[in-house]
Amino acid sequence: MNQIRRESIGKYIQEKGAVTVKEVSALFPDVSLMTIHRDLEKLEDEGLIVRTRGGAMPASQSNGTEAKLETRMQSNVRAKRQMAKKALTLIDEGSAVFFDAGTSNMALVQALPDIDLNIFTTGPNIAMELSRLTNPTIHMCGGTLNRSNQAVSGVTTISMLEDINIATAFIGVSGYTPEGGFTCGKEEEMLVKRLVMRKAARKVILMDSSKYGKILPYTFGNVEDADYIISDGELPEEFVRRADQVGVLVM
Repeated sequence: MNQIRRESIGKYIQEKGAVTVKEVSALFPDVSLMTIHRDLEKLEDEGLIVRTRGGAMPASQSNGTEAKLETRMQSNVRAKRQMAKKALTLIDEGSAVFFDAGTSNMALVQALPDIDLNIFTTGPNIAMELSRLTNPTIHMCGGTLNRSNQAVSGVTTISMLEDINIATAFIGVSGYTPEGGFTCGKEEEMLVKRLVMRKAARKVILMDSSKYGKILPYTFGNVEDADYIISDGELPEEFVRRADQVGVLVM
């Protein structure tokens, strides 16, 4: 019921363009105002809306792509830092590491120590963040830029990744359902993620609980395809059990 209500709220905001909390609350008279605020917070965490003083608007109507990225970076900050701390324990000095685009990987590279690594990334903003370090060698994949999430993809990206060996890959997800697996919104990005999942010796999925139950058009893998899943500690017990059954460690 919660998910259905949030989807209705999200659709209403997309259609109206900008709404007040009072307007949203009027749609669900049997639901407390506190619950409505939590629903709006969840929708913002998922990057669908931007909360304003006393209301909300679609993320697509905020101050362009940069504002949307900034909003996503500012959501779930504590959880992302906790996930980054866990992920750091899986990085071996001197190895080849892949960092996917996305805010979870951005939090990870912001916490990365200045050690010897061969780093490959599809995120231009992640490459720029890594440039503060002196010891890693940073390889920026070429390709076509998706401005909304600062990810590159396409034939050039695939060609480069086909020719490298990856020890550990940190891969972000946009959504997960038991039926659909790990999903993302662009076919080209799905092909990149699927290739990395195949090439990497150790696959690490970065997925906080806000992604659970959300499905996007393109599936690039499922629980059994990963080696580790790093979360905010709030994934459903049924998900953790499934991972345990197939030998995947949820951290």
